[in-house]
Amino acid sequence: MVNKKIMLGMSGGVDSSVSALLLKEKGYDVIGITLELFAGSSCCNVNTYLDAKRVCKQIGVPHFIFDYKEEFKKYIIQDFIDCYSNCLTPNPCIECNKYMKFGFMWEKAQEMGCNYIATGHYAKTEYSEKYGRWALKKSSAGNKDQSYVLWNIPKDLIEHVVFPLADFESKDEIRKIARENELQVANKPDSQDICFIPDGNYKKFLENNSNLKPKKGNIVNSKGEKLGEHTGLYNYTIGQRKGLGISYHVPLFVLGFNSLKNELIVGEQHELYKKEIIVKDINLLLVDEIKDWLEVDVKTRYSTKSAKAKIIQEGDKIKVVFDEPQRAITPGQSAVFYLEEYVLGGGKING
Repeated sequence: MVNKKIMLGMSGGVDSSVSALLLKEKGYDVIGITLELFAGSSCCNVNTYLDAKRVCKQIGVPHFIFDYKEEFKKYIIQDFIDCYSNCLTPNPCIECNKYMKFGFMWEKAQEMGCNYIATGHYAKTEYSEKYGRWALKKSSAGNKDQSYVLWNIPKDLIEHVVFPLADFESKDEIRKIARENELQVANKPDSQDICFIPDGNYKKFLENNSNLKPKKGNIVNSKGEKLGEHTGLYNYTIGQRKGLGISYHVPLFVLGFNSLKNELIVGEQHELYKKEIIVKDINLLLVDEIKDWLEVDVKTRYSTKSAKAKIIQEGDKIKVVFDEPQRAITPGQSAVFYLEEYVLGGGKING
């Protein structure tokens, strides 16, 4: 008999709640699990636990809560702080997926006899005859597709991952299912921003939880000419125009940082564009190695459209050459490579 026991990560939101319903309808033996990650966050509070537990009780599946706050602090919070300390812009959701949902949750699933894990992400897994392996694909959800934030999961895990929302095209369909089944979370609003910074003020979070404190320095242009003073490098992001506090005869944007000199580098719009980048910390899902130049689509932020590019592997890094220069590419963010609908892999933008 096939082991259809599956552990579903539940945040108390409508996506994971409907996922529980769909999995049960498909004959899976569902266990709902909520990970305690950060006290007071948008996905770790009494209301989210109660919502998840109510849904599980309503549809007749068990629900458990496990404390992973220390692990979250070590792998997610510390990485967030380290990135800003080194003038990088992190994406904590990607780290959380790698370490928490598809790391510790999978370990817990195996402990409890599950052969699969599931989340409410809009993404898809399937066996690809063409590539001879299990593959991660874009979902049917168009702009809501979340494959971008999943590039860092272990490739050996893909065959054990189920995304129940893979074939839905919109959130409205999910809410409709929730309403039809009288789930109390049907109209619950989507969580926004970073879960452990519910007020959106990441600068205050950094100052309260790390050694980062406001430290003034020079604002310079790409020629090194001083134009003003900044209030601390972590207060700025590449591409930022507002809040620089300097006047100039043309609009200026943040181009980058010189951490050694504590300088904020600004420049004109055209200086924001890059034709080539290097990507490190790579994780290839669809192939084991990229031996020759390969034409792919590349996303450099979750919210941006993909761009055509050629890539080649150089040791443990990947060189990316875009067909057209791309604006405000930001070190620390992820570059994710697509072959048609498949996620080839990804990595962290180095420069």
